[in-house]
Amino acid sequence: MDTRTASHQNSGLKPGARLPRPGIRWQLALAAAVVLLIRLPFLNQAVQGDDVYFLAGAEHAQIEPLHPNHTSYMFLGEVVDMRGHPHPPFDSWFLGLLLAAIGDIRELPFHAAYILFSLIAAVSMLSLAQRFSPQPLWATLLFLAVPAFVINGNSFESDVPFLAFWMAAVALFAAGRWVWSAIALILASMTAFQAVFLTPILWLHVWLYCRRSRPAWMVTLVPPLTIAVWQFCERLSTGMLPACVLSGYMDRYGWQVLQIKLHNSVMLAIHSLWIVFPLLLPLAILASWKRRDRDTLILVAWIAIFFAGALVVFFAGSARYLLPIAAPVCLLVSRIRPKWLALGFACQLALSLSLAVVNYQHWDGYRRFAESLKANGRVWINGEWFRYYLEAAGGLPIKRGQAVRAGDIVVSSELAYPVQFTHGGGALTRIAEMEIRPSIPLRLIALDAKSAYSAATGFRPFDVSSGPIDRLHADLVVDRLPTLSILPMNAPEASAQIVSGIYELEGVRWRWMGERAAILLKTPPQPQALELSFTIPDAAPARRVTMLLEGREVAANTYPGPGSYKLKSSPQALNTPTSTITITVDKAFSAPGDARRLGVILTEVGFAK
Repeated sequence: MDTRTASHQNSGLKPGARLPRPGIRWQLALAAAVVLLIRLPFLNQAVQGDDVYFLAGAEHAQIEPLHPNHTSYMFLGEVVDMRGHPHPPFDSWFLGLLLAAIGDIRELPFHAAYILFSLIAAVSMLSLAQRFSPQPLWATLLFLAVPAFVINGNSFESDVPFLAFWMAAVALFAAGRWVWSAIALILASMTAFQAVFLTPILWLHVWLYCRRSRPAWMVTLVPPLTIAVWQFCERLSTGMLPACVLSGYMDRYGWQVLQIKLHNSVMLAIHSLWIVFPLLLPLAILASWKRRDRDTLILVAWIAIFFAGALVVFFAGSARYLLPIAAPVCLLVSRIRPKWLALGFACQLALSLSLAVVNYQHWDGYRRFAESLKANGRVWINGEWFRYYLEAAGGLPIKRGQAVRAGDIVVSSELAYPVQFTHGGGALTRIAEMEIRPSIPLRLIALDAKSAYSAATGFRPFDVSSGPIDRLHADLVVDRLPTLSILPMNAPEASAQIVSGIYELEGVRWRWMGERAAILLKTPPQPQALELSFTIPDAAPARRVTMLLEGREVAANTYPGPGSYKLKSSPQALNTPTSTITITVDKAFSAPGDARRLGVILTEVGFAK
């Protein structure tokens, strides 16, 4: 028995605890200095990614402080209910508090306030490292250099706030501070649903170290109880369980289909190899295999339990999802020799800061483009992620199938999930464009990258490329009259004469329509019948199709079932150069994995010869 073990047994500390280490103050100071090193250069980070959704909750918190999620926002071209947001409201509450105190959304003070969460995570990590690592400072430094921690700590999303409360809860629990740990568990549970994975992890900790402690067993139940109470309160106040709303959106967008889940599993496995610099992992596995004690068991179980849960609940395979297992990975790795830890830390921090710079330049490109755009008319924003600054200047997120008119400006991103819109009667004229191309040839996400750091675009943790991340362009809608009286769906003129409700060309000659569609036609010189050629597919529930001319019903019919049909009106006389044709169906549906509302398939519409 070595001296350290003997001292441990005679100290009166509970099993699993470590003796206090000398120099803890300077270690805390060094950890805080590293936090400032990775945060201060990015205080002016542009609003990015999913920030806009959390900020929507913060803005609504000024109206309903207790219910920041009782609002809606545009997502993928559709209005969605924020009660189905995949996170409880803590992050929106915190942002709402900052908004109330400052009076507006401002990058510098908001990011400065968010440093608090990085500091909580750092202090908690050092506390855990004092108990579970022979080299607590190196374990903490490795943790602070984890790429996802460095990059995502510069956003307003819930990842690092959740990590801070998760880490604080575990550190306080390991120290036997049950009440404070319960408070941290409540905050973690109100930040992210995956806080429930702490319950089985803490169960194992209690079983190994303090199985006779009733308070410890009770505290482990805080996460599921907190989430259940919040769900119940929301059900009483709104008549709807947030979990049910979220489940509905998961089904609607097909996020739980097998192909997506498999991609998620592969990407989470790949990201797990880059939590620390990969060359450190073989040495860490060997060192842990040799020890195989209770400390090793709890750390390995922490990783395994959370990773298994992540495979079940997540769908995008994002690196930030694995932040809660960064601590046990770093604690296990910290058992190898200091010279390897120093080398791994240097490489890891250099990579993380480089990727953070690329991330900064990516989102700053959207901010600069919005500032440079001189718009006199109505601005529509076509895409996710980049719209905050355009909305702040008065722009509107575009709806799927949105009809835009002459004089409108449409700002589109090639990367950020643009949706189909129509500009019937008008033509798009390019007035501004920009390529976002960071100075460092690394990519987290890009048009030609194979990285899946934040979205499912490949199978790499990051990519090496000098290509553009995104291309932005602003187009002005200018007047143009329809040229065709009979409009096949595959005609080159179709995109200009479709007003709304009809989707992209498919199968060379046909297009899906939604529940309601509008088309512009050139009016013929003589009265002619209006004719519609369409198909009701097997999966479509639509049976009644109606055709209107300038808002007046001119033909309607009910059909017995799937098949190809024609709907024809009597000859129609008009004295205007253009005619607006509206088509409606009685029922629409959504196919799995397809968010569109689908009615029938159109082949051709026009004035019959």
